[in-house]
Amino acid sequence: MKKVLIITYYWPPAGGPGVQRWLKFVKYLRDFGIEPVVYIPDNPNYPLVDESFLNEVPEDIEILKQPIFEPYKLASFLSKKDTKTISSGIIKQKEKQSFMQKLMLYIRGNFFIPDARNFWIKPSVKFLKSYLKSANIDTLITTGPPHSLHLIGLGLKRELQLQWIADFRDPWTQIGYQKELKLTKNSAEKHQRLESEVLNSADKIITTSFTTKKEFASKTSKTIEVITNGFDSNLDESTALSKLDENFSISHIGSLLSGRNPSSLWKVLAEISAENRDFRNDFKLKLYGAVSDEVVQSITKAGLDKNLLLGGYISHSEALMIQKSSQLLLLIEINSEETKGIIAGKLFEYLAAKRPILALGPVEWDVAKIIEETSSGESFLYQEELALKEYILRSYQKYRENKLLSNSKNIGNYHRKNLTKKLAELIKN
Repeated sequence: MKKVLIITYYWPPAGGPGVQRWLKFVKYLRDFGIEPVVYIPDNPNYPLVDESFLNEVPEDIEILKQPIFEPYKLASFLSKKDTKTISSGIIKQKEKQSFMQKLMLYIRGNFFIPDARNFWIKPSVKFLKSYLKSANIDTLITTGPPHSLHLIGLGLKRELQLQWIADFRDPWTQIGYQKELKLTKNSAEKHQRLESEVLNSADKIITTSFTTKKEFASKTSKTIEVITNGFDSNLDESTALSKLDENFSISHIGSLLSGRNPSSLWKVLAEISAENRDFRNDFKLKLYGAVSDEVVQSITKAGLDKNLLLGGYISHSEALMIQKSSQLLLLIEINSEETKGIIAGKLFEYLAAKRPILALGPVEWDVAKIIEETSSGESFLYQEELALKEYILRSYQKYRENKLLSNSKNIGNYHRKNLTKKLAELIKN
């Protein structure tokens, strides 16, 4: 059986969507004749923890560990709250940032390039170089962010004869929060140089979105394959047995950053509530995960505070249950050119839940393409308030008639096992 080394930062008990991609690939790779070996940090500083993921790690999988120095641990002594939110990607609007937040962003952007896990690069290259010489492994996969892991791959590629596949779960220099890191000109140029070295040194590149593939294709001639994230539910299990919320619930699972604040949606929901007393009584907005203060304030300002439920962070198993019981599933992305290639991992679990999806995002958003392909809901631009209002009213009427269903199709293409088959073919070829 062909062996492959996978270098990842996020691994159980880490929580959040970042851990699931390669946990699921590892789960299914053996079905396609590939034996995975996983390399992870021994003492990581995960912003989210979900112990339930530990149950999905194959018992006899080989896992290599090496210590990592985490600056975030030191920074937490100065401000634990700011450190956690920045490491999670939650960045407040510039005018609302404290001096400490501005300082930490400047330090993060200019002293830790490409990211705060860069101290793991040299010791990892040294350790893995020794390991690989006797391990009978000729294929290496790195996944980022953190993009420091791609620099581990770059170092090993220079030292050894390996096939190197670089997996980008998010873009690098084009990711939305990059411009919030207060980069100097030299720092920005260093990010671009490192990105170029990785893209042109790796043998093959994987992206999770069509837009990122297009962007990278302008920077390298190497093979680029789109393998999106997916879901791992059994589609043969009937979701009809799941008890739906009695309220007209619109649920969002996952972080809501400051920039991901659809004030047009809150405005539309407030208008409908003012015009329709039954809707106002039936409607419940449920937000689970880290939600920024700006988002909560915007919802309260719209007069929807009595309809709001903040559920906090929940386990993955709890998230799956909430998705199946919600009347509508809400998916939101920052309204900018940089985010049109972001496909949140929750989209695919939303598909598996077979509940209608209400999505708001930028022009030419990759998510809109998938929603249309699967007939799993509707996607709107932020400014399409009238169309958004009409869709919510139609959905509410169906809810009143017990007819609010999803008519999705072709969602099996996004099952984790089918996606792993695609990965295995890329490795073998």
